[in-house]
Amino acid sequence: MKAIVVGPRGKMGKLITQIAASRDDMELVAGVAPKGRDYIGKDLGQAALVGYDLGVPVVDDLESVIDQCDVIIDFSTREMAMEVLKMAIAHKKALVCGTTGFSPEEFQKFRDAANEIPMLYAANTSKLVNIMNKLLEIVTKAVGDEADIEILEMHDQWKKDAPSGTSREMGEIMAHAMGKELSDIAVYGREGECPRQKGTIGYHSLRAGNIPSSHSVYFGFMGERLEITHHSYNWECFARGACDCAAYLEGKGPGFYTIQDVLNL
Repeated sequence: MKAIVVGPRGKMGKLITQIAASRDDMELVAGVAPKGRDYIGKDLGQAALVGYDLGVPVVDDLESVIDQCDVIIDFSTREMAMEVLKMAIAHKKALVCGTTGFSPEEFQKFRDAANEIPMLYAANTSKLVNIMNKLLEIVTKAVGDEADIEILEMHDQWKKDAPSGTSREMGEIMAHAMGKELSDIAVYGREGECPRQKGTIGYHSLRAGNIPSSHSVYFGFMGERLEITHHSYNWECFARGACDCAAYLEGKGPGFYTIQDVLNL
């Protein structure tokens, strides 16, 4: 798979570049950076701190390199991701997007794109997080109507959206397991006099230092509770998962794919 990485100096783009460069089944053909970055024009290996030159450039114009690739891997910003999506559709290129924080209307554009290109969206590309999602579905189907469900998620100080895309996805999985919509039962933080309402899913977001990612879901009962938790120690697990997603799209036709397809969950 010939791949382009969007945002190769970002915390995810840098790791994706490093891991993709080490894989035998992937070939990097370019990096795409936002306009004005001081590493535009440099070798992608230098920009992503791979440790050696890759012999391919970092550019600020995706259209100038897009026809060289089979797949675009984008973990950039919400605004840049929408531009990348338009370009991927126009040039009929497979797209892996892990950017979060989209409005429902924006996210629908990714779903619509699946009619024209292989589109894989994953709010979280960690294998273990997605196994955790499966566990949450199983538990919620068994006890969701009885339990008080609370989600605590932690990320670094630079995380833009709250709650995280991963915790929103967890909430949607559990809400659907109860035959409900998350938008109808989600409660975001509490202050003052606010007794807990039965059947809701509570959200709490912490942002501090350089915490990579941490998600805990609590099923509270009288006299006992069940906790399901995932901690990442760095972002490498997400970058490896992103590359696995890109490799999965090889030879695929138009469609909306997920990390569950990649992991056969």
